[in-house]
Amino acid sequence: MEGFITDWLNLAIRWFHVIAAIAWIGESFYFVALDNSLKPPTDPNQRRRGVFGELWHVHGGGFYNMQKYTVAPPEMPDDLHWSKWPSYTTWLSGFGLFTVLYLFSPSTYLIDKNVLDMGPVVAVASALGFLAAGWIVYDSLCRILGNKDKVLGICVGVYVLIAAWLACHIFAGRAAYLIMGAMLATIMSANVFFVIIPGQRKMVDAMLKGETPNPIYGKRGKQRSVHNTYFTLPVVFAMLSNHYAMTYTHPYNWAVLLVIMLAGALIRQFFVMRHRGQVLWYLPLVGIALMFGALFWTMPKPVVPQAQAANAPVVRVADIAPVLQQRCVACHSAHPTMMGSAPAGVLLDTPDEISQNAQRIYQQAVTLKAMPLGNVTHMTDDERMKIAAWFQGGAVK
Repeated sequence: MEGFITDWLNLAIRWFHVIAAIAWIGESFYFVALDNSLKPPTDPNQRRRGVFGELWHVHGGGFYNMQKYTVAPPEMPDDLHWSKWPSYTTWLSGFGLFTVLYLFSPSTYLIDKNVLDMGPVVAVASALGFLAAGWIVYDSLCRILGNKDKVLGICVGVYVLIAAWLACHIFAGRAAYLIMGAMLATIMSANVFFVIIPGQRKMVDAMLKGETPNPIYGKRGKQRSVHNTYFTLPVVFAMLSNHYAMTYTHPYNWAVLLVIMLAGALIRQFFVMRHRGQVLWYLPLVGIALMFGALFWTMPKPVVPQAQAANAPVVRVADIAPVLQQRCVACHSAHPTMMGSAPAGVLLDTPDEISQNAQRIYQQAVTLKAMPLGNVTHMTDDERMKIAAWFQGGAVK
């Protein structure tokens, strides 16, 4: 019953998190596209009113004229929209999901003793510290190098590289990817909360008082907003990566993560430039090439069934069934004891079910060593070798 309730709590928070994230990303992408597509108004009256740029849309059976003012318009509306709640809601729901899944079960999700042998308390403190340190270091770089955009961009990139390497040498691979995504997402939401919104409030207050706002607030907000734009697709991948063990179980998982994140940033850059009227096809092509590079880099060697030695016993389903019963069936069963339902619907209760999932068993338990998750049931190397011998020998029934 506890596993069933946990699964439903997981579902509810995850669904809420995805809905909030769609709202935030959609709103963010729209405003980036709008800002990069503005044209100076042709009507001189609009220019005199302070209109900096405008964009005409046709959508949903109607026409829209979006205008941007660099100073306060003649009449400031009372219901001025602030783009902040989707960001805050996404981070809070994401942190809630991270807490339920990872922080409440550090031995299963955060710790891989083959990476770093640490206790649950240290693992939880390290994960929280990683998120906090991510923002502190990034914000410090922005404050120190704020006037040097290119240098700052390079330093932020190098910092992400170092952080990815550290995460993959502290946490289990699956957790390392998620924590990297959470670190970038924390930076994005903190940019909104600590820099973008406060700066906009100060600018609006100055405009309403008839004063000239300090341009530094607009510059800082724009800079952080640009960073958020390029972080978005890398964060989305990191949040989806737990489904793809071939990436986070790779010996150089930190480098695989960086390659895929770079591909996402390049593809995002293509859309940014396209909104400015420049179609740079080499950007998505390089991104796609990087993804294919990651594919071939992580591709396992093909398995060729091996002929049995003359005196070697044939390994059958009956020989590995006790291993799977002890190490895997607690989750992969019609009535699991550790979870509410079998992950991915994979059942290993019967010999027929084991045979049907032979490829998955071999890939997850032998090639990737991603299962059992966190090796919580302590599958031994000898047991993995027995599974390998069974599969490579033709998965004999």
